[in-house]
Amino acid sequence: MAQAIGIDLGTTNSVVAALDGGEPWVITDEDGNELLPSCVGLDANGKLLVGTDAWNQYAAAPDRTVRSIKRQMGTNHLTTLGDQTYRPQEISAIILRNLKERAEALLEEPVTQAVITVPAYFTDAQRQATKEAGEIAGLEVLQIINEPTAAALTYESPDEDVTERVLVYDLGGGTFDVSIVDITGDVTEVIASHGNNRLGGDDFDRRLQLHLNQCFQDSNGTPVPPDPTVEARLLRAAEQAKINLSSHSYVTVREGFLGSQGAKPLHLEVEITRDTFETLIEPLLEETLEAIDRALKDAEMKAEELDRVILVGGSTRIPLVRRLVTEHLGQEASSSVQPDLCVALGAAIQAGVLSGEEVSAILVDITPHSLGLATVVETPFGLVPNRFSVIIPRNTPIPVSQSDVFATVRDNQKNVEIEVFQGENAIANENVPLGNFRLVDLPLLPAGEVTLEVTFDFDLNGILTVTAIEKSQGQQNSIEVSGLDTSRLSSHDIKQAQSNLDLLFNNQEALLAAELEGMEAELEAELGEDEEDSADLDPDTEALTVDAPDPAAS
Repeated sequence: MAQAIGIDLGTTNSVVAALDGGEPWVITDEDGNELLPSCVGLDANGKLLVGTDAWNQYAAAPDRTVRSIKRQMGTNHLTTLGDQTYRPQEISAIILRNLKERAEALLEEPVTQAVITVPAYFTDAQRQATKEAGEIAGLEVLQIINEPTAAALTYESPDEDVTERVLVYDLGGGTFDVSIVDITGDVTEVIASHGNNRLGGDDFDRRLQLHLNQCFQDSNGTPVPPDPTVEARLLRAAEQAKINLSSHSYVTVREGFLGSQGAKPLHLEVEITRDTFETLIEPLLEETLEAIDRALKDAEMKAEELDRVILVGGSTRIPLVRRLVTEHLGQEASSSVQPDLCVALGAAIQAGVLSGEEVSAILVDITPHSLGLATVVETPFGLVPNRFSVIIPRNTPIPVSQSDVFATVRDNQKNVEIEVFQGENAIANENVPLGNFRLVDLPLLPAGEVTLEVTFDFDLNGILTVTAIEKSQGQQNSIEVSGLDTSRLSSHDIKQAQSNLDLLFNNQEALLAAELEGMEAELEAELGEDEEDSADLDPDTEALTVDAPDPAAS
């Protein structure tokens, strides 16, 4: 049986892992690199670049490079590369295909199944887009699981008979999640989650980049030129400075020839202290502390009841993060699990469970958002429309199926519209719309006498199916809610995207083969010239030329 893999599809970096003898391990590339930068591009000749090569190109050619595509998942955003446009799912599929091929090269067998992780606070549309990306890449997605949950799977409880309550603080390149998890032996049960899908290391980079812009203006008396390449260079400089400040108290940023005044070139050279960087990002980190409090409240517990606090995600290497979390919770936050790798390792464990390997882990996950309908509510002041009626409350363990009964609000009402939302606002349309459908030709009866049973089925991948049945005649309709219809791909779209991806990767193989063939031809030509030159030389004369001392030197 082919092995299933676990993939952490990250905003900044992605990782792939597998099981060996029941133990998870990270699959590296041929150079031993564990992380694959989540970056895709085309070089000047149209060659596909994935990972480090694409990231190295970014500062020089941002128009031919895509980064942080994870933030666009579940939207209609289009990216242009060369003469083609790509949906977020398709760019992510290129990254996943590269990880798939990395795994196949090291495992020496085809890889067709995977568990892929997403932020706990991802919406249904974002989860569906991630699943579609896996399918485009040629993978059967066994399950979409939450990143902090995957990380918790790698944590081993010291006592199998004792339940440990663990807070997982997951701060990555583009997203933030906090989950409270009960771990009892091999059983990992999520109790509560909260987060922000648009908060992470990218935002820290951007704040530092804006600071560098100001430093340039202060030293040169003119703003940074409005040029995409200059912006990309400063963003990369900001990211590198952020990384270095995790281990140094100050760094010097040098970027030459960012602009000019007449014939005078303008440069940037500035020293950035850790204190300055921390001042820039502390307001963002305060938001993560508020999310911690919300998760604790949902779990109905206090900070002192936590047995352990685990830091996950590359951005938790920032010293201020550990300090703030430790002070806020009153106990030392731990990085005992590998912050960059543990999510992929946990996904590999779950992949082993689902593919039938001998793994004893049991995962109980939750839905991070409340799910429900827009309804009309009767009050002493009359009927009030646009109220949010929750069917599945947030933090409900999944998979789950829950129903509720509703009635018509008008006499002889022929049709009813089922509008599905997710969120926590009491006003329905202030939440995220997921989809809608209609039941028509209802029995013509007085208001309240036609009843509808609405059932929400929420599966392990976080995909919701809503079914409505009119009780007297048995009429029914349903929808698989996977986000807004405009961002979801049809089966035809997925097949077409698969074909396009195959062509793209096959074209790169052809380009590489042609490149190697050209190099071989050049080498043969050079060798041929060397042989001709050698044939024209007298062997004795050549030997004297090499070995005899220079007469002028004696």
